[in-house]
Amino acid sequence: MASNELPVRPAESAVKTVVEGPNSLAAAFGRELSMASRSVHADDYINNHQAVAPPMHVSTTFRYNRDPEQLRPWDNLNPNAPYDSHVYSRDSAPNTTRFEAILTSLLGAPSLTYASGLAAFHAMIVFLNPKRVAIGGGYHGCHGILHIMKKLNGLEQLELEDDADLAKLEKGDVIHVETPLNPTGEARDLAYYRKIADEKGCYLTVDATFAPPPLMEPFKYNVDIVMHSATKYFGGHSDMLAGVLAVRPDRAEKWLPELREERLHLGGVMGSLEGWLGVRSVRTLELRVKRQSESAQSLVDFLAEKKAAGDNNIVAQSVFKIQHASLQPEAKEEGSWLREQMPNGYGPVFSLWLESEEKAKRLPSKLQLFHHATSLGGVESLIEWRAMTDPKVDRRLLRVSIGVEGWEDLRDDLVQGLERLKEEGF
Repeated sequence: MASNELPVRPAESAVKTVVEGPNSLAAAFGRELSMASRSVHADDYINNHQAVAPPMHVSTTFRYNRDPEQLRPWDNLNPNAPYDSHVYSRDSAPNTTRFEAILTSLLGAPSLTYASGLAAFHAMIVFLNPKRVAIGGGYHGCHGILHIMKKLNGLEQLELEDDADLAKLEKGDVIHVETPLNPTGEARDLAYYRKIADEKGCYLTVDATFAPPPLMEPFKYNVDIVMHSATKYFGGHSDMLAGVLAVRPDRAEKWLPELREERLHLGGVMGSLEGWLGVRSVRTLELRVKRQSESAQSLVDFLAEKKAAGDNNIVAQSVFKIQHASLQPEAKEEGSWLREQMPNGYGPVFSLWLESEEKAKRLPSKLQLFHHATSLGGVESLIEWRAMTDPKVDRRLLRVSIGVEGWEDLRDDLVQGLERLKEEGF
């Protein structure tokens, strides 16, 4: 080992911490528990205190073993808490370890947390180190990361939906699929892109932020890495910033320790407060996401029905277009890839194109329940004139993120907002 290299926690220790512990719960029952139960109990094996609610630890550093014979570089085992042993918070910390344990159980693959979704995406690209990345539209921040990488090493960005560009892919390159897509909420076919990745020898990575458990299970399609902006649905309360990478289980033994080592050096680790907030939030993940997705579906159905009815109602007079995975043709086809990929709902985010930029710009100010703000996934419903944060988007577009309010109340809020616009001459 070169003198300027840090020793790394043994690979078997890193994998054991996030894999074996959560599995002990299933072993006690002889079967896998429901997602709702795992959300609450997947980190129970870490408990070393009588408190029911997880404590919040803010320490950045942790005492070494008092026995000199037990000292091992970057391996600080506490025999009283073997799954909660730490050295320095840039490597691991109690709250983030618990959060990772629950995410590992819910995502069905060993998971690591990061300071933000973009920190996770950056770490993934650095780790895979491709010469080319095929990526479609989606979140503009990921495109920004690729632009930085191009400046550093000449990384080539290809268009995901261009056959000529896909033909340029070579072994070791990355196909990155965001599904459902930001900001429209439309879905993409993972099985299709898995086939292309296999043919080209590429890695398939997926940003599944818009379809957290229980809406989608990307690892059913042998995805190599799944990323989430945990700020959104895993956080769920608009009060924490975090990202997640989950690694395909058959790659975890080799990849997880390497990703963890690189995180140690890149410094993109999430803070202890955010880790504690994540544990608190993910307890109700299934309850929130199911409610949000069902409400979004009811709203989309209502809006689509009104628009189809003709221009004798305020929705048809004001809305130019509605986009959501449920409105894709495959959503109506029995046995389609979309129904198979998203069997439990099509997600809580959709987009509206209003008839003019002025209407899109002004509608949020007429609403009572929707907050005009960026981001998504919280318990409160948000609407964003998307031009506020994405300069390349159509300026008539509004992105809608549904919270946990009653959907009928949200429906009435949208209708009264459109009516007020009309009254004011827009």
